[in-house]
Amino acid sequence: MTQLRTLYPPTEPYDSGMLDVGDGHTIHWERCGTPGGKPAVFLHGGPGSGISPGQRRQFDPALYDVLLFDQRGSGKSTPFASLENNTTWHLVADIERLREMVGHEKWLVFGGSWGSTLSLAYAQTHPERVSELVLRGIFLASQLEADWLYKYGASELYPEGWQTFRDHIPAAEQADLVGAYQARLTSDDHAVRLAAAKAWSMWEGLTVTLVPDPALLEEFTADDHAVAVARIENHYFQHQCWLEPGQLLANADKLRGIPGTIVQGRHDCCTPPSAAWALKQAWPEVELQIVPDGGHLYTEPGITDGLVRASDRYAGKPVA
Repeated sequence: MTQLRTLYPPTEPYDSGMLDVGDGHTIHWERCGTPGGKPAVFLHGGPGSGISPGQRRQFDPALYDVLLFDQRGSGKSTPFASLENNTTWHLVADIERLREMVGHEKWLVFGGSWGSTLSLAYAQTHPERVSELVLRGIFLASQLEADWLYKYGASELYPEGWQTFRDHIPAAEQADLVGAYQARLTSDDHAVRLAAAKAWSMWEGLTVTLVPDPALLEEFTADDHAVAVARIENHYFQHQCWLEPGQLLANADKLRGIPGTIVQGRHDCCTPPSAAWALKQAWPEVELQIVPDGGHLYTEPGITDGLVRASDRYAGKPVA
């Protein structure tokens, strides 16, 4: 059996800064790897989660020059957890500003979960700027996918967690949980906002893990992380991520000619494999790897293996 690839050793940014993108937002960015290496941009999930040091480790630092950034309202970007001027299309424009800032003609676009959604939106808007796509945990922003998480689907797999998430909202409001949470996440009362954010983020934390992970749940429900993720995710889902129904599939023809790899966990309970399969039908050239013992997170062994092999291959590194 071929040995599974693992993440590269920890590495530190060789450069970082803040970019004023207008609309009152300033974006935190960092560059890792080797200046002059293969250009890549990493798009984090959530939306709202921000970047983390582990995400740098999916790329060979000797071969890549990777830009990672905190999307609007996330991480070290300011203003924190802001919903103003924060849409999918603002983020697509921010990616282009960052590309122009570093001077790359094209770059590999790498994103998981919500990052896959944003990667597709960016690639379909600027296909001439994308050399390759590496995607994990496909989310197409359909109503079906939203309902899976917030109406019926994941609720059947995590009934105890679902009950806690649902019952944070009074029974009279439970027909529209996303709307009911929005009212609380935008409340003027700090305690109300924080309690709703923790409940929202706890539910997500349960669905992204293949096996229980108390440390991850603690991270997900830490005050700042919970507030940013819950507020921004809810804001995006309330607006269908500013995408027309079926838009990312309908525009898949714009991806023709872009080499691509999808790494998808068979047992991903946050973004189930049906979306990855639908994208494969609309974009036949893409390589789809369904990891038989994989869930949602990039840190799971089979998912890590697929992602690292893809990034190595696109950098021209022989892959055993």
